[in-house]
Amino acid sequence: MPLRWLRRNLITIAGLITLAYLILPNIVVMVFSFNKPNGRFNYAWQRGSLDAWKDPCGVADMCDSLSLSLQIAAWATVGATVLGTMIAFALVRFRFRARGAINSLIFLPMAMPEVVMAASLLTLFLNMGAQLGFWTILIAHIMFCLSFVVTAVKARVMSMDPRLEEAARDLYAGPVQTFVRVTLPIAAPGIAAGALLSFALSFDDFIITNFNAGSTVTFPMFVWGSAQRGTPVQINVIGTAMFIIAVLVVLAAQLLSNSRQKNSAKP
Repeated sequence: MPLRWLRRNLITIAGLITLAYLILPNIVVMVFSFNKPNGRFNYAWQRGSLDAWKDPCGVADMCDSLSLSLQIAAWATVGATVLGTMIAFALVRFRFRARGAINSLIFLPMAMPEVVMAASLLTLFLNMGAQLGFWTILIAHIMFCLSFVVTAVKARVMSMDPRLEEAARDLYAGPVQTFVRVTLPIAAPGIAAGALLSFALSFDDFIITNFNAGSTVTFPMFVWGSAQRGTPVQINVIGTAMFIIAVLVVLAAQLLSNSRQKNSAKP
């Protein structure tokens, strides 16, 4: 009986173990956000405290670097989503020379090691005489986020039924009206997935940012620098807050999707 039960539930058990393995670091970060260490390093549990939660910006320059990372991630998401969506539609809907080559090149940033792309971008910016800082970071982030948006949107556009757009045109809808009311809503899940992925990748990036930041310090760079001289508890607070926000966004999207499916299923 136990062996039969194990075989029947093996996939579920493996999935739960994998999920626990992935979430365990986040749980550790969350627990240590309530720690009050005796020294500079927040690596061993000492005693519980809410001091870090009461003053999350108590560490000098931390919230400034966090604000900068959020700004860069937001603008990189907008730029990569707009450009990536247009590229995805062009690759799926139109036939032109070098289309196959462009399809292959789109995957290079995802397959290329980050240190190679970081060094290449740094060389480009230096040869152009660009001042390293906010704008070079933003350009670099848009470039490596672009591939992920194109891939997500392209997969969604390829699965679209062209008869829906043909039906809209048969009902005298113009090109703009067809795109806004038919094409865009269908492609929206892929666009949203690409945008969320872009935001997460941009906010989290360290290697490419470190090469092209100059004297600008983003939140990942601040965390790296703090780890050399003592990690403040406030970093765990920010990490916990970001994790909770991400979970809430995913749950809200899932609930919204389920609600739409129930409404569409009603006669």
